[in-house]
Formats: sequence, structure tokens, C-alpha cells
Amino acid sequence: MSPRSSLPRTLAASVLLAGVVSLGVTGCSQAVSLSPAADANNPVCADVVVRLPETVADKPKRETNAQATGAWGTPSAVLLHCGVAVPGPTTDACISLNGIDWIADESDAATDTYRYTTYGRDPAVEVVINSDATTGGVSGTTALIDLTGAVSVIPQTTACVGAEDVLD
Repeated sequence: MSPRSSLPRTLAASVLLAGVVSLGVTGCSQAVSLSPAADANNPVCADVVVRLPETVADKPKRETNAQATGAWGTPSAVLLHCGVAVPGPTTDACISLNGIDWIADESDAATDTYRYTTYGRDPAVEVVINSDATTGGVSGTTALIDLTGAVSVIPQTTACVGAEDVLD
């Protein structure tokens, strides 16, 4: 085979290799597709987002395609939305971690998915956590504690109360 006749094959192989490398690079940096919350344009959400940690529960931060959101892990084990509806009084479980009150929604616990929404802060922040260790899930408590620094920039206006607080 002459050097001239192998040129098209070499060129084709180079183009194919460049395409594969390009797909590999863009595939690794693909943004997590999320929808922004109704109040995502609230300036306080920008304060939250710039303080989001690089890791949550040892999962690396990922790029998202929506305003006032965050994601960690591949696949995403923690998703954050700032600007969700501010919850009113509720009988749902409320936990306090490092000065942040969170309303726990365990309605999807059968699928190892837990939703936590800040209580007493406007705008509210929602965090959805996959806790299934077999799929890369994380501890909800660890994730919420790791997000304390970012969420705490939203001023607290009220706090959760329990039966002991009401009965005293």
C-alpha cells in the first residue's frame, strides 16, 4: 500500500478518535438537569449559591443548568433548590441541625429518597437526598450539616416548636 493511499484511513481514524475524545470530555462535564424554584431569582439565593461547598457528604459538586440549584455526586446523591415555597406551620417532623431547622418529608422513604425544606427562612431551601448506599447515596444528616454554611446566610425569622414548647 502506498503512503498516499493510507492517508484517507489515517485521517478518518484521527477524526474518529477526536470525536470519541470530544464525547468523553463533554460526557464527564454534563450539567445536572434541574428546574429552578419559583423564587430562584431572589437575591438571597445568589448568596446561598456562591457559598455552596465543593463537597457534600464526600460527594463532589456538579454543574447544574438551573438558577439557584446545586448537585453533588455521580449519580446525584444530593440536589438543592433555593427559592422554594416557604412552608407554614406543620405537624411534619422538624429537625434542627447546627442552627438550621429542616422539615423532613419522608413520603418517598420507600425509595430511599428524603426531602428536607428549611423552616423559618425566606426564601426557603429544599434538599433532596438519595440515601441508598448501593447507588451512591449519602447520610441525610451529613449532607444537611455540610450545607449549613451556605443556608445560614438566609436570616432565620422563626423556629420549629415541639409539643413540649406549646404545653409549657
